Amino acid sequence: MTSKQPPERAGQGARRRPTIRDICAEAGVSKGLVSMILNGHPGPSAETTARVLAIADRLGYRTDRRASLLARRRSRMLGVTVLPSNPFHAELVEEIQRVADERGYDLGLGAVTPSHDERQAIETLLDFRCEALLLLGSVLPAQELAELTAGVPVVSIGRPIDLPGFDVVRTGDWDALALLVDHLVGLGHRRIVHIDGGDGFVSAERRHGYLLAMRRHGLEPVVAHGGQTEPDGIRAAETLDLSGGVTAIVAYNDRCAVGVLDHLDRAGIDVPKQISVTGFDDSLLAQLHRMNLTTISQAPKEQGRLAVAAIIERLDGDRTEDQDIVLEPHLIVRRSTAIAPQS
Repeated sequence: MTSKQPPERAGQGARRRPTIRDICAEAGVSKGLVSMILNGHPGPSAETTARVLAIADRLGYRTDRRASLLARRRSRMLGVTVLPSNPFHAELVEEIQRVADERGYDLGLGAVTPSHDERQAIETLLDFRCEALLLLGSVLPAQELAELTAGVPVVSIGRPIDLPGFDVVRTGDWDALALLVDHLVGLGHRRIVHIDGGDGFVSAERRHGYLLAMRRHGLEPVVAHGGQTEPDGIRAAETLDLSGGVTAIVAYNDRCAVGVLDHLDRAGIDVPKQISVTGFDDSLLAQLHRMNLTTISQAPKEQGRLAVAAIIERLDGDRTEDQDIVLEPHLIVRRSTAIAPQS
């Protein structure tokens, strides 16, 4: 049984999505004429066509792709947003591609990078006629996602979110952090620090899970601001007062934990003899002999399979109700954790 985690809900006050009526009002033409132009039908003059398209572009109008796909041959293309530097995302994409191939669908990948954010990646995938989207670790505000993906089925992988037309496939983050804290407490650790993943929604979920677990054991929680990458783990570890009795560190994910391990190694601190370290994801990095990282398995193959199945149920079936699929996390114990040192 997994603990119930409330999904994020769309906020209020975001900019309204432009409609055909907005274009009609500004261009001074009928809705039928605008529809003909936007759908590429012959008839309207070149001058009117250019003017309407310019207005639509300036207003940021985006067609309802679900309706347009019904009116033309389907693309059978699924769009996936992915952080190329994230090993866990790579594992997810491999499984998503395998299942999509089996079901006769192609994948379009939208890379999220420092110079190409999630919004741009989603817009590109939609412009290339992707029928549905799978968002890996989405960070955009709920209302912005609602406007950006209107009319398109979406699966959010890893992040709970309550929006119409959105399915969710995720691991129970609260339960996962409870497993990590319980494991460390069972080894005798009492001063356990959590290095979080920054300001994102998933980071907040894991942080809350850590706080609940520590308070359940009657222990004082200590949270250090971190992030999702190795440099984030290094910077966060550098801020810790390791002379204050800290014996265990729970990192946001495996990459952050590797950064922590790097800092501790350079500082001459033995892991796990002096300090135990845990990660999250059970990525290939965590499984390397040199790392041997105690971590949480999120079952990427199962998540990928369920995500594609949910999308195809929307596209090829008649399911309209939203799903929130929560997978049970599994603790993977390796050599980065050990019995707490004696005071």
